[in-house]
Amino acid sequence: MPTVEDLVDEKNLRVFLSDRIGEAERFEVERHSQGFSNETLFVTWGDRELVVRRPPLGETADTAHEVLREYEVMDALQETDVPVPRTVAACEDDSVIGCNFYVMERLAGDVIRFGEPDRFAEPEKRRAVGEEVVDTLAAIHNVDVEAVGLEGFGRPEGYTRRQVDRWTEQIEWAFEETTEERDVPDLREVGDWLDDNVPEEHEAAPVHGDYKLDNVVFAPDEPRISGVLDWEMSTLGDPLCDLGWLLFFWRDEGDVETKITQTMLPQFTKKDSYPSRSEIVERYEEKTGVAVENTRFYRVLAVYKMCALGEMFYARYLMGNSDSTFYAMMEDGVPLLAEEALKTARGEYPL
Repeated sequence: MPTVEDLVDEKNLRVFLSDRIGEAERFEVERHSQGFSNETLFVTWGDRELVVRRPPLGETADTAHEVLREYEVMDALQETDVPVPRTVAACEDDSVIGCNFYVMERLAGDVIRFGEPDRFAEPEKRRAVGEEVVDTLAAIHNVDVEAVGLEGFGRPEGYTRRQVDRWTEQIEWAFEETTEERDVPDLREVGDWLDDNVPEEHEAAPVHGDYKLDNVVFAPDEPRISGVLDWEMSTLGDPLCDLGWLLFFWRDEGDVETKITQTMLPQFTKKDSYPSRSEIVERYEEKTGVAVENTRFYRVLAVYKMCALGEMFYARYLMGNSDSTFYAMMEDGVPLLAEEALKTARGEYPL
């Protein structure tokens, strides 16, 4: 696991911050250990709490660019209805800390991963949590891209077709390493189904790319989202891909759970008073004015994407590039997820 010293030149960072926001007597840097994407460093700068985001060690220049892309979209959304952290500065000069990076204000509050905070364990607050999650996603998709200067941020035409192709390519890459250990024929069948059913026309809107509960921060005093995080996969595309991803991570009472879904997906949304998936879709339609059609396709695509990520994790485990027990779990986990995707495609798991 990389240390702070591996990830940042503290002396140079101090000079950079001093030039941008003024001197501070107190300066401390701490690495945030959770997450699988870009590296996050918590910085105390005088009486301010900041966050530095940089790519993981050893990543390519293309990945490094995604850090600045994340900054670009959050900076553009500052004065919109989308809650995002306050941006501070971005740096394209690799000589400062060894890579591109950016700085933003740190938000106070909770990131909900697997457990429900005690303060939300009331019917009204549970309902409010669900509504806030949907309303914030709708706010993202309702952004006027021309008004905020994001009109050239992506290629929305053909986005959904490219998503199917992209994740199929990732699966095929992983299969070169993993099929000697075990095959996943269900996953190939799901890929064929998606290829046959992909909508060729769709809405165009800002897409977060990884919108789910643990990528938002809830304010410390109420069930209100104070910021949406992790924008490195954001672009202009098909907004229903975001909705399908959210629905995969939002479990309903009566869902058939496996060892892998119990391990990686929050289960507390099954509790009384949280909105169901169908209620989430209804509220999304109300807030966006978009009639959501073909939810089956978007839900299957979401599980397929998770299968692709899982199969890549397992391939890296077999290659000896990771000793993560979570990556090792994908030997059985991906086949279980592929089975869920196939049953969803066949209509056995309705919304």
